[in-house]
Amino acid sequence: MHILVTNDDGPPNAESSPYVLPFVRTLEAAGHTVSVILPDTQRSWIGKAHIVGQDVKATHYWPPAQNPEVHTDDASSHDDGTHPWILVNSTPASCAQLGLGQLFFQERGKIDLVISGPNYGRNTTAVFALSSGTLGAALEAAVCGYRAIAVSFAFFDRLNISEVVAESCQQGVRVCEYLAKTGTWGDGRLFSVNVPLRKGVADAKVVWTKMLQNEWRKGACFVELPAAATVDNPEAEEAQLRRQESSEGVESGSAAPSSSKWQQRHFKWAPRFTDVYEAVNKAGPGSDGWAVKEGETSITAIRANFMHAEPLEGEVKL
Repeated sequence: MHILVTNDDGPPNAESSPYVLPFVRTLEAAGHTVSVILPDTQRSWIGKAHIVGQDVKATHYWPPAQNPEVHTDDASSHDDGTHPWILVNSTPASCAQLGLGQLFFQERGKIDLVISGPNYGRNTTAVFALSSGTLGAALEAAVCGYRAIAVSFAFFDRLNISEVVAESCQQGVRVCEYLAKTGTWGDGRLFSVNVPLRKGVADAKVVWTKMLQNEWRKGACFVELPAAATVDNPEAEEAQLRRQESSEGVESGSAAPSSSKWQQRHFKWAPRFTDVYEAVNKAGPGSDGWAVKEGETSITAIRANFMHAEPLEGEVKL
């Protein structure tokens, strides 16, 4: 197959995007032609957004043999004679659009499947999925009429042992090949796949699941910062969120509100992972979150729409 790969974690990076490079290499080893288009920086939690009014730039990029500690711009100048990846200063959904337009991959033939991911972290339950850039790119591909799969690796620590990552990549490729061959497609259908990053995952169950409908229990997921503080390092903030996720939901603290009523106040996004884990445990078996908790690979079929709720019809008289 000719597979288009995108993600929301950006180019290969041991700290913030550790899975896309080994996953692409695993797809290629399985005999697939893989074209890659990624955001040029971390774009997690951005959903299916497009940035209006931005001059979108695409750069050719030749990935290194292994994940670098950090991504540097000069990596894009190292032409090694292979077909380059594409880095775009935009969102995952925009990457999907540009890749499907085949502006960069036309000579490689029709794209048979879009895979978004593997995400650095799980995308189980509604509160994660609704904000996920990984799901966003897959949704964009689906509404463009393409077969699409969102793949996420659910980690339980941040060790990223190479043998365990390799096994999860093999598992992810096996599931994607199975869905491409036997899955029911059309009418905006796509699949969300969550693979536990655990030794032995290839021998564990692969199960069909439903997406758990959950919620943030306390409303807004923001914490207040001290008056003089700012947050201007997205990669560092994302790394901190992942540390909290691997601890199964350490709550973030909050600074005391400003003493001045009209003084400018500072906040940062700080999702409460405990809400997700508690909802999964309360709901019990059957959901995507429960399967991953049990070490099983979860496949959830979804549609790229906001489905209306029943039973509402007819005229409304006020």
